[in-house]
Amino acid sequence: MASPAPSMAFLLSLLLFAGMCSLSSSDYLIGVGSYDITGPAADVNMMGYANSDQIASGVHFRLRARAFIVAEPRGNRVAFVNLDACMASQIVTIKVLERLKSRYGDLYTEKNVAISGIHTHAGPGGYLQYVTYIVTSLGFVRQSFDVIVDGIEQSIVQAHESLRPGSVFVNSGELLDAGVNRSPSAYLNNPASERSIYKYDVDKEMALLKFVDSRSGPIASFNWFATHGTSMSRTNSLISGDNKGTAARLMEDWFQQRAPVRTEMGEIPRRVSTLVSDMNKNHSRLLEIAASYKSSKGQPVTNPLDAKVRVRKDSSRSFVSAFCQSNCGDVSPNVLGAFCIDTGLPCDFNHSTCNGKNELCYGRGPGYPDEFESTRIIGERQFKKASELFNKATEQLKGRIGYQHAYVDFSKLEVSVSKPGGFETVKTCPAAMGFGFAAGTTDGPGAFDFRQGDDKGNAFWKLVRNVLRTPGPEQVECQKPKPILLDTGEMKIPYDWAPSILPVQILRIGQFVILSVPGEFTTMAGRRLREAVRSVLASSASKEFGNNVHIVIAGLTNTYSQYVTTFEEYEVQRYEGASTLYGPHTLSAYIQEFKKLATALVNGQTIESGPQPPDLLSKQISLLAPVVVDVTPLGVSFGDVKSDVAPNSRFARGGGAQVNVTFWSACPRNDLMTEGSFALVERLIDGGGGRWLPVYDDDDLCLKFKWSRPTRLSPESYGRIEWRIPDSASAGVYRIRHFGASKSLLGSITTFSGTSSAFAVV
Repeated sequence: MASPAPSMAFLLSLLLFAGMCSLSSSDYLIGVGSYDITGPAADVNMMGYANSDQIASGVHFRLRARAFIVAEPRGNRVAFVNLDACMASQIVTIKVLERLKSRYGDLYTEKNVAISGIHTHAGPGGYLQYVTYIVTSLGFVRQSFDVIVDGIEQSIVQAHESLRPGSVFVNSGELLDAGVNRSPSAYLNNPASERSIYKYDVDKEMALLKFVDSRSGPIASFNWFATHGTSMSRTNSLISGDNKGTAARLMEDWFQQRAPVRTEMGEIPRRVSTLVSDMNKNHSRLLEIAASYKSSKGQPVTNPLDAKVRVRKDSSRSFVSAFCQSNCGDVSPNVLGAFCIDTGLPCDFNHSTCNGKNELCYGRGPGYPDEFESTRIIGERQFKKASELFNKATEQLKGRIGYQHAYVDFSKLEVSVSKPGGFETVKTCPAAMGFGFAAGTTDGPGAFDFRQGDDKGNAFWKLVRNVLRTPGPEQVECQKPKPILLDTGEMKIPYDWAPSILPVQILRIGQFVILSVPGEFTTMAGRRLREAVRSVLASSASKEFGNNVHIVIAGLTNTYSQYVTTFEEYEVQRYEGASTLYGPHTLSAYIQEFKKLATALVNGQTIESGPQPPDLLSKQISLLAPVVVDVTPLGVSFGDVKSDVAPNSRFARGGGAQVNVTFWSACPRNDLMTEGSFALVERLIDGGGGRWLPVYDDDDLCLKFKWSRPTRLSPESYGRIEWRIPDSASAGVYRIRHFGASKSLLGSITTFSGTSSAFAVV
């Protein structure tokens, strides 16, 4: 007897059930996203060095927010966002979470979302809410804030909407030549017995996650490695992701090139390759073609989308790679060491001075004296290690997704610390910065007569300090041996100068655990925190983790509260100790609170959320002048070429050949070109036919956009585009384009573009 035909509903149910069964307990739902957060490329002070003269004036390469989400099919999920920014910001985190709540309800909250900065010192500032961190940017900068909030939201939305079954793999390995300890005298104050456990005075391990879509294969990699984002110096004025942003760009390009059906610039028709080959054989013909394409007059862009032309945006790029920050507090990428710029001799070991002056002591990167080359080298070293770990990642993450989060008031926290013969209860302090803070570091020296390692201070600067606020005797005693230069935790005019309520957070993906910390832990401080959490996880009753647990510190996450040193390093009062806000027991407080989180994580407990941090957005003050008007000389239009390539120009690939073109431009603050580009290099495709293919934009390391005014307050401005021709560039005819937007006296914004004359690359 024949069986009855199954109904369509039954078949669909069967397929759905089979699909659910095929998703093993070790599989997750994974999604990734990436969005532009470059921000204002002019007039805004850069965040990191606190150098008021370091004002953005162009783009080295663009900044991005990169996100991943890992979820159980019907359970918990975590979202991690890595920002090409100096650090996370409390007010940014608050507003992002508000937007996520309006979109997704309680799916993404402060408990399971982490927002972390790579610590580049070459991004626009003004997006934090506490006075200390926005003084040099002349207060709050709404453009900086908005573009970061928008970018984080969009990266998470992309990751959420792309969620699909997949697996996550982990791998780790040593990277030996991308960081050195910039405060070795402080590190040596840690107990010898503890130092003997470790081979190096900085962490050399990189930990990497590889995300593999069950259908399409690898889609992302995120790694954590400790080195400062200070390959670019305190005098650089081009927006840049520094060494970690460079590594991310190299890794994403590497994956794009290795994919079977992709090339660096997309598939090039065979006829184009033939044309280029013919051109190589006939240089004179190539020059003749180039000469027929003159520079165009600047003109308004009738279709605004034309100004958003971007190589990577149009290339269906889907692979996301993020190089996240870890416990980088005392780790410098300037691996050649610190030297006096007047004598060339090594700086003083204990104080990093030269004849008593900190201003003369600078660290040298591997490309010294070229900071762009140092940035590339340190970025390339991280990329090479990451690509190696990516290719060899075989350990699959298995197990539950989990998270714990709490807000803690670090200004008055009781902490139980071990003492000979037992335990003692001590307290943290309201935030304060010491004299050694003003000395800066070998990555970016300070000024005047400050020096690292100062545990006394001096009378003159104490008088200056007292104009703002005189610390009371209780605060002085609590912060010892730090001499207080700025009592920021007790300064409230016009609003809070420093945070007191900080977020602490643990994210778990199977046997991989992320400790989200709102500051810069030094090497040994990070080691102590990791080991404290490891001991809790390993001793849990469930034995779920055992020894098979990977723990990373995600530094500068969710908000920012400067440095965290060990008690012993704090005693030395170098820059890092002087910048440890909450006193000598700050690290012990973190360890205490993270052990609570770890215990709750393994026991499935609910932990008290703690006091909410303040939302100070309504109190923000901005003194940055707006763009008033952009003008050009009579007879000149925006986008016109001011300085063109020479007629019949021919440039050879490799050897450092560079093409420079300057356009009449307007202030980049008029249009941030988010997900677009200020600069573009195009290659002629159809010989004399006139079709041009975008091949490089201002997200490429070989292309720089530099903006300037002839005088400080002039309404006229220039956009200079510099293209250093890569060895990999195809021979052919090229031109350079500039996109921008001008502001009229009445406030209207008009986009424009300009084009150089064509030139030959042979």
